[in-house]
Amino acid sequence: MVSTASAKNGTWRNWGGNVAARPAREVEPASVEELSQAIRRAAEDGLKVKAVGSGHSFTSIAATDGVLIRPQLLTGIRRVDREAMTVTVEAGTPLKRLNMALAREGLSLANMGDIMEQTVSGATSTGTHGTGRESGSIAAQIKGLELVTADGSVLTCSATENPEVFAAARIGLGALGVVTAITFAVEPVFLLQAREEPMPFDRVLAEFDELWAENEHFEFYWFPHTGNTNTKRNNRSAGPEQPVSRLKGWFEDEFLSNCVFQAAQWAGRAVPATIPAIARISSTALSARTYTDIPYKVFTSPRRVRFVEMEYAVPRAAVVETLRELKAMVDASGMRISFPVEVRTAPADDITLSTASGRDSAYVAVHMAKGTPYQRYFTAAERIFTAHEGRPHWGKVHTRDAEYFAKVYPRFGEFIALRDRLDPDRLFQNDYLRRVLGT
Repeated sequence: MVSTASAKNGTWRNWGGNVAARPAREVEPASVEELSQAIRRAAEDGLKVKAVGSGHSFTSIAATDGVLIRPQLLTGIRRVDREAMTVTVEAGTPLKRLNMALAREGLSLANMGDIMEQTVSGATSTGTHGTGRESGSIAAQIKGLELVTADGSVLTCSATENPEVFAAARIGLGALGVVTAITFAVEPVFLLQAREEPMPFDRVLAEFDELWAENEHFEFYWFPHTGNTNTKRNNRSAGPEQPVSRLKGWFEDEFLSNCVFQAAQWAGRAVPATIPAIARISSTALSARTYTDIPYKVFTSPRRVRFVEMEYAVPRAAVVETLRELKAMVDASGMRISFPVEVRTAPADDITLSTASGRDSAYVAVHMAKGTPYQRYFTAAERIFTAHEGRPHWGKVHTRDAEYFAKVYPRFGEFIALRDRLDPDRLFQNDYLRRVLGT
């Protein structure tokens, strides 16, 4: 699952296939010094600069007709500090590689999202998150950052060094500079017990507060056109380790969740009228299971069916009403929705443009299969989300602009002022940033 750029015509496309760009040139710096030179040269040539990771954003946040920075050579762990319990990693390192390297060192991140194909800088810059009662997004686990700013200089920041930059750059949208290294808080590797089971939609909503309060990590998937959900509760365990068997894991996580699900998507596209029946079958295909393993093997799972996604963070107290409205909308619309709706939570954090900035949040994500018309569904869903002062994921489809963000982010002005200082000539500007941050 990596981004693709055609060698024939120089077109870059994202993973979801809904964004394409033709940069004037691409650069793969092998060092921070080479990156600084590339940024200075772009400024001299009057070209904008954007860095791109694995292309997992569904917005055009990384698209440019200027210089596209690919960080594939800026990978690997720079330093493990067991006294401070931190790890410093190059910006282009895929999360998968980081997770596996940490496990070999007997270490782990506290929380993570459900896929790990993204680069660490791409994931944090857009606010990628998992689910957690007390533990937040990947960016909330950052202890230090290194980035190259518009004049080519290297800037380091932390809670004590350039703290105003640190507050914003952990989720910087690529607007403040090109991130070159990230220092994460880590802890000794631990075990998680995952309990997955079907549960009626109405019961999940009625008991949502208890399910959230009683579990360190709670999430669920609702299948539109049904009253069914699949729930997942992850909690720390003293062991013993009881991983999913290889055969069972292949059957449930690869065959059912990817191969059969892909076939269901194809069938639904060919004959939309079959989607409700397929949804009823899909929602009961996975049986309840409990297993115990190290974190990244519990938090993450393979996602081979390509899709396009919109996700909004609403105040956690508003999520039940939001979901009721979403279900009523789908039921009344006549639309055929073949992808489940994903619901997760995060505690409030102190990152300027984090979707959880200053408020406990719940995330509601709607998806459509790649190539399927999604605008009508996403537009109707977005109307519900914004009525609850929702904040869209920076890397997922939305139509909001700077005027809207100034209302739902109390510290929006702080970010803009910092951007004016670090990138006054808008070297890192593109159409997406022009829309979400203003001119």
